[in-house]
Amino acid sequence: MKLSSAVTAVVMGIIFTSIGQPSAQRYMEKLNRGLIAVKSGSGYFLSWRLFGTDPQDATFGFNVYKGSTKLNTALITNATCYQDNTGGSGAYTVKPVTGGSEGAASEAALALSQNYLAVSVQTPPGAGTSYSANDCGIGDLDGDGEYEIVVKWYPANAADNAFSGNTASTIFDAYKLNGTRLWRIDLGKNIRSGAHYTQFMVYDLDGDGKSEFVCKTADGTIDGKGKIIGDASADWRAKDGYVPTQDQTGSRTLADGTKVADLAGRIMSGPEFLTVFDGLTGAADTTIQYQPPLSPVSSWGDAYANRSERYLACVAYLDGERPSAVPCRGYYGRTALWAVDFRNGKLTTRWLFDSDSSGSGKDGKANKAYAGQGCHSIREGDVDGDGCDEIVYGGCTIDHDGKGLYTTGLGHGDALHMADMDPDRPGLEVWQVHETPSANGGISASFRDAKTGQVIWSDGGTGDNGRGCCAPLVSGTKGWQMWSGRGGLWDVNHKNVGSIPSSTNFAIWWDGGLLRATENGTSITPYGGGGTGLSVGSPCAACNGSKSTPCLTADIFGDWREEIVFSCGSQLRIYTTTASTTNRLYTLMHDPVYRMSVASENVAYNQPPEPGIYIGYGMTLPQAKPNIKYYGTVNAGGQLKAFRGPTPISQSQTIIGNRMVVLPVQYTGMYKMVEVYTCAGKLAHRAVVKNNTVDLQKDFGMSNGVYMVRVNEKAFSERN
Repeated sequence: MKLSSAVTAVVMGIIFTSIGQPSAQRYMEKLNRGLIAVKSGSGYFLSWRLFGTDPQDATFGFNVYKGSTKLNTALITNATCYQDNTGGSGAYTVKPVTGGSEGAASEAALALSQNYLAVSVQTPPGAGTSYSANDCGIGDLDGDGEYEIVVKWYPANAADNAFSGNTASTIFDAYKLNGTRLWRIDLGKNIRSGAHYTQFMVYDLDGDGKSEFVCKTADGTIDGKGKIIGDASADWRAKDGYVPTQDQTGSRTLADGTKVADLAGRIMSGPEFLTVFDGLTGAADTTIQYQPPLSPVSSWGDAYANRSERYLACVAYLDGERPSAVPCRGYYGRTALWAVDFRNGKLTTRWLFDSDSSGSGKDGKANKAYAGQGCHSIREGDVDGDGCDEIVYGGCTIDHDGKGLYTTGLGHGDALHMADMDPDRPGLEVWQVHETPSANGGISASFRDAKTGQVIWSDGGTGDNGRGCCAPLVSGTKGWQMWSGRGGLWDVNHKNVGSIPSSTNFAIWWDGGLLRATENGTSITPYGGGGTGLSVGSPCAACNGSKSTPCLTADIFGDWREEIVFSCGSQLRIYTTTASTTNRLYTLMHDPVYRMSVASENVAYNQPPEPGIYIGYGMTLPQAKPNIKYYGTVNAGGQLKAFRGPTPISQSQTIIGNRMVVLPVQYTGMYKMVEVYTCAGKLAHRAVVKNNTVDLQKDFGMSNGVYMVRVNEKAFSERN
């Protein structure tokens, strides 16, 4: 099988590829080992990642090196950590060993002289206000296999939606772990600052190996290159006025007894955008009109832009393979979820669900019945086992195709959790608290099946149940435990198994066991007093007011235990455990449900990230491999190769069952001519792309078959 000589003479890179049926495997980040060496006792505690793509059984292990000296006598197969007390000097590395064959060394360890990494940050200047570091997100912004951190700077005059007044702009920075600032983005005066306005996603949406930064923008937003989006002079903030309201919070009462909401500072009109920013430079890659629009404000449930300015956002694998971004608007009343794909430098709509639209969900209930069900947080995962993600939107769930899957009618709540909490039940479970038991039959908290919405059990009560959490806390009790402002500490069968923890906030895997500890403020507390905790003092502080959350918790580096990020004056500090463990789990970031919940952890009322697999007392180890792959690999784990030409076709590799093609050039901003030929040498498709990957079916509309892909990187210079 050969190309004609006229074709091979100009080939820059050729890939044989075939298009088959869609794969159920998800594309995930290709990370490095995340090796850290933390000063501990008389030596250093080493910790590193087991990938989800690694063999999970004892045929696979690691050797630990200091310089050229191997430290371990026996292959390390029961954990991915090691305590070295030998002294001396030399950079630490680890080498994977498969079937007795040693692989390449990892990157050198990140050495820490204390149990945290200090990342220097640059506080923005404030005109009439001050800024503090708030929510954070993580992603590999530069494609080197190490996470970078994105921080949202919060002005002191930020306001809840219920209150009027101008706020300073929300600002975002991106930092490498060594403190290098990559960019700064200023959302401008036409995006109010507060917990409910800006929900941001950091994720590799286009498959080029680098995470993008995505959020809602407006006239006057300044990207990381200093370019202004929209009209720089536009000011859409209301100047004065008021409207009648029935709401208590934020209202005032006139002399005649009428309750009103002031409008000053609110965004009542004006263009709205969704922008994808380049993760490395902060440049605005593409901007489109936000959907659905704000107007008419009253369609969202009030006349003063409280409910219309309530946003959520998430990342979900709606086709089972590639991630989509899903910005959302409204949850007290009208509810809209907008799924978009970022491919080849363009944002396109996959679907839009709007509870105000005609039609009904798959449960037979009208779309209107899905209104008023959302929480101040969001969860994503494959709840029905079809290989594609659904979006758990509080008391309702939207299927991967944008149709309602079910609505419970239990209504809004402040806290929402989803995980495999009961290993003896198939699938995932949802734990949610509810704000208005008077409107849902007296249910203040519910434990339900994520697939069907069936309430397994519930707690009664009256009034707003404003806090709820769940985690594997109790040793000897299989399954997770749930607690809230009502009832006790429940197991999955609604049996009281202990006293309620002192906080109902966050939970974190911190010490060596499979149980989580509770986290509140700047403290980590193992339930029952055993295990290893953490207590951090000044200058570190929690954020988000009474919610008292960290900036972020996630498996950022080291083994599967989680790190926690606090704002500490001129630093972000990433605290990590030095507790040894004999439990070997792959990095939590290769569990898709956990990774997506990290992406949406910053949303509104932050909730701790939770996995789609059961982790807790009675967990079976070793784990089964997650059904994931990297861009540029095939299902069997082979590497997709590209060759600079002219190269004999016999050296190329036929790729079976993989529709994603990774192009042979990785120049940021470089446009490339991509031509797809049949095996007979006939041109089937030609396109200019900026991304470093193409999906032959979705991007080019190719039908099933075997093709040759030609790439010419020299035909185009950098645009913009």
